[in-house]
Amino acid sequence: MTAAHATLLDLLSQRHSCRGFRPDPLPADTITRIVETAQRVPSWCNAQPWQVSVTQPPATKRLSTALLEAVEHEAPKPDLDWPSQYTGIYQERRRTCGFQLYEAVGIARDDRAGRTQQMLENYRFFNAPHVAIISSEADLGAYGAMDSGGFVAAFTLAAQALGVATIPQAAIAAYAPTVRAVLNIPDTRLILCGIALGLEDPDHPANTFRTERADPAQVIDWVEN
Repeated sequence: MTAAHATLLDLLSQRHSCRGFRPDPLPADTITRIVETAQRVPSWCNAQPWQVSVTQPPATKRLSTALLEAVEHEAPKPDLDWPSQYTGIYQERRRTCGFQLYEAVGIARDDRAGRTQQMLENYRFFNAPHVAIISSEADLGAYGAMDSGGFVAAFTLAAQALGVATIPQAAIAAYAPTVRAVLNIPDTRLILCGIALGLEDPDHPANTFRTERADPAQVIDWVEN
């Protein structure tokens, strides 16, 4: 193992989806450094289709208020089709993650009201001072979205390296028209996800669990001939 590989593995192992932030805003130059680093990822023909709309605390609150209103009164309307279903191991992993979260914050499995309230924390950005909305050029379709996924991964690792906690949030994209209206994002861009970011609240119970990863033997198909 090289030193560079050890550093990358360490960052990946430390990074987790933070669900409890301190309200302290980050310096603008820290966020700029995160984006600058993440932009080193590859993209098809170097198109770099991602655009990042970063809210400061007043705008973060304004977007949160609008999203909570949309959740209460509107049907979801994502720019990209939602997964049709989770089956097999994918459903098992999804359930395990959910049960770990509910257990950490003291919500019983049959407490539907409690689960709903926890779900709504997505639209409060888990008290993060900032949210980065990731959008992609609509004309580039699925491949622009795929390239932007690489950017999201690099963003979270760059943040981790700078001591900043993150959580990518697909839930925000469910109300793409609201996000677009509040942040003035044109129709020519697909709303892909949000990334809440800030300083982790180490005392928040939602930050006490970690998800597992599959063994490489489960995901590699060796093709010999």
